[in-house]
Amino acid sequence: MILSDKQITKLAKEMQMISPFVSKSVSKGISHGLNSFGYDLRCGSEFKIFTNIKGATADPKNFSEDNFITVTGEDSILIPPNSFALASSLEYFKMPRNVTGLVTAKSTYARCGLGTPPTVLEAGWHGNLVLEFSNHTSNSIRLYAKSGAAQILFFQGEQPDTSYADREGKYQGQTGITLAKSK
Repeated sequence: MILSDKQITKLAKEMQMISPFVSKSVSKGISHGLNSFGYDLRCGSEFKIFTNIKGATADPKNFSEDNFITVTGEDSILIPPNSFALASSLEYFKMPRNVTGLVTAKSTYARCGLGTPPTVLEAGWHGNLVLEFSNHTSNSIRLYAKSGAAQILFFQGEQPDTSYADREGKYQGQTGITLAKSK
C-alpha cells in the first residue's frame, strides 16, 4: 500500500522517519516537503561531479575519488552534458521495518533532461540518501542545493523476516556522499 500524507506525517513524527520533516509542500524555487502521496527531498551543498580527467575507470567494486570533482558550499552546480553528479540528501531517513521508499525524479528537472535513477530506501535502513543526477542532454544543466531534488514514494507491507538493519547492509548509517563500495 502506498502511504498518504497523513501516514507519512505520523511516521515522521512518531518514528523520526524523515528529519528534518517539512509538513507541507514549500514552493520556493523547486518545491520540497510533503505531498499527497510522497515527499520531495532536498540535496545538500556538497556535490561530486563525474569526470574522466584522470582517466579513471568507473568500477563499482573499486570506486575512487579520482572519478569526481568535489564542489562544496555553492548554491548550484552545472552538470556537464552526458555526465552525472552525486549529492546527499539534507534529510536523514530512519525507515521502519515494514516501510520501503522508492526515489523518483522531480518533473521540473526531468523536463530539462536531468534524470534521477530510481533507488530504494530499504526497510530498516537509516542514513542520508545519496542521489545521482544524470544529464541526458547535450547541454549543461543547473542543479540547485537546498532545494527540491527528488521525490520519494513510501510503501508499507508486512514485517519482513530480515530487514536491511538485520543483514547489516553496507550503507547503513551513511552520512554525506558515500561512494559505491563492495562488502
